[in-house]
Amino acid sequence: MSSLLSFTILGLFTGAAYAIAASGLVLTYTTTRVFNIAHGAFGMVMAFTFWDFSQRQGMPTWLALVLVLGVVAPGTGWFIQRYVTRGLGEGPVSVALVVTVGLFVGCIGLAQQIWPPAARTVPPFFPASGLQVGGTYVTAHQVITIVLSAVVALLLYLLLNRTRIGTAMRASVDNPDLLKLFGGKPQQVASLSWAIGTSLAALAGILLVPIIGLDYYALTLLVINAYAAAMLGRLKSLPLTFVGAMGLGILQSFAVAYLPSQGALSGIRAVVPALFLFGVIVLMPQAQLRIGQVKGIVSAPLPSTTQALGWGGGLVLLAMALAAGMSQANLLLVGTAATYAMVMLSLVLLTGYGGHVSLAQFTFAGVGALAYAKLDQPNLYGLLLSALVAAAVGALVALPVLRLTGLYLALSTLAFGVLMDKMIFQADYAFGYNGTLHADRLSILGASIGSTGAYVVVMVVFFVLMGLALLLLRRGALGRLLIAMRDSPQACGTLGLDLRWWRVGLFGASAGMAGLAGALFAGLRGTIGAADFQFFNSLPLLLLAVVFGVTSVTGAALGGVGLMLLPVLQSSNPSAAGAIFAVIGFGAVALGRDPNGLSNLLFGLGRRLDSRLGLGDLRDRLPLGGRRTGRRTGEVHAHVAS
Repeated sequence: MSSLLSFTILGLFTGAAYAIAASGLVLTYTTTRVFNIAHGAFGMVMAFTFWDFSQRQGMPTWLALVLVLGVVAPGTGWFIQRYVTRGLGEGPVSVALVVTVGLFVGCIGLAQQIWPPAARTVPPFFPASGLQVGGTYVTAHQVITIVLSAVVALLLYLLLNRTRIGTAMRASVDNPDLLKLFGGKPQQVASLSWAIGTSLAALAGILLVPIIGLDYYALTLLVINAYAAAMLGRLKSLPLTFVGAMGLGILQSFAVAYLPSQGALSGIRAVVPALFLFGVIVLMPQAQLRIGQVKGIVSAPLPSTTQALGWGGGLVLLAMALAAGMSQANLLLVGTAATYAMVMLSLVLLTGYGGHVSLAQFTFAGVGALAYAKLDQPNLYGLLLSALVAAAVGALVALPVLRLTGLYLALSTLAFGVLMDKMIFQADYAFGYNGTLHADRLSILGASIGSTGAYVVVMVVFFVLMGLALLLLRRGALGRLLIAMRDSPQACGTLGLDLRWWRVGLFGASAGMAGLAGALFAGLRGTIGAADFQFFNSLPLLLLAVVFGVTSVTGAALGGVGLMLLPVLQSSNPSAAGAIFAVIGFGAVALGRDPNGLSNLLFGLGRRLDSRLGLGDLRDRLPLGGRRTGRRTGEVHAHVAS
């Protein structure tokens, strides 16, 4: 009985911290319609700031708390809303997700740069104080956390339901223009909500850090568990959010206490929050279509078939030249870049054409690699089967949330990535705990590809073929339908199109492309393990795809090279490793509203040369400039430097 009480109190403590973090997340979403993926990352940065003030600089604990919770955190939240997320709630959900994922990655890089890895500790509040409850000793820090969660819930409820500013907060998301007519200030209201939300994330991080330590990833990802609690309240109800957080904390504590540490059920202990999140998303009611203005995205110009074939052939010739003159280590890097580029092509289909976001795309590549190694069929048949297995898994991820859209689809992939990371990939029937699997290199029509150079050329050929297939799809009726569903699902719904099964098919096809890339990567490496396909790797993959252009094959190629160079640059410049990570994250924030990315500069360069030098048909000769397609269903036309 005493152990049950002990784990219940521990669960209440953890759930209270989740409740504080989730309350801030609900507040920012209900007032601005922006789901802040970086909420946990803000809490992590503020926890490091609290350590810096209280431990490194020697400030009194109360003063450090006042500065972090009353100055630094709300100031950060105000700045982010004012200059980064302003207006995101009115646009596509995919854009808001990409921008906040960029903040997520940028905050981690910033923390690594300011506070390099080292042993750091933050003592709990009143470490020598506590009380005895039955046979269980409850620390003062745990009591403070539980009490603070109740106080936060009460104050937020009173703020939103009993004050004029709370009424304005709720009105600002429903109709900000109408609020202006009544003398309200929706932008100031949104800034206040983000200031309070960031302070609550900081408070949750500070309360958790004495237990889990100052770790960039553990602290950030642990606060992500608050997503599940917020989802139980449907990102609206603070009481349900509080109940969900407490229930999740107790459930997680009981899972650690009573589930076996070995055997088939042992992996469940680490994925209770992810299972909770996925279950809540599956049980959510059907999302209603949001009626409003059609806001299309001007996509990257499409090259003609001749131009695409010419550039594709040139890329293969370049790969052949590199294969003839590069070392084994550098060839492996080129092959890795080709893998990343193929996975980014799957994001071109899913995000660039379809308007949906996957937060676990590299996990699907891991599924393909695992299937390839387990099938032990190093030929085109085994490669096709591996891609089909990944496609089936991708469709299964989207199928339970068939009724939902946008944000919920993205969060379901996040839950899926965590499940695969901590349970499936670590299982004995998969890679095993810290284990690896052997994979032979692909043979084509009985001809084995033994050399690394030849194998890299084959990978580049697959990238070119996948790129050509995407361009062919984009030019056809199916491509125009995808663009229409991306730009105006409301219009497609009123025309009688059933978008649900299109989403399942889109997720399946995208996952299959990523799985094919993973299978080829397995053959390149020879041995693969769970560490090669960690969930977190999907985030910089998504960001670099956006930075270089998630609507074009060119962007995928450049993004693959950029992601390959990332660890190379970090290892060659260890002191600037965090800064490089931060540049990627904040670069995605800057370019997140323009999915055409840096490849826009290349496309615009051709047009500027054309207009200034009078070369006439220059764009016809440069596939990077290409021709614009004709009319696109549901897409807004505009002349931009794309």
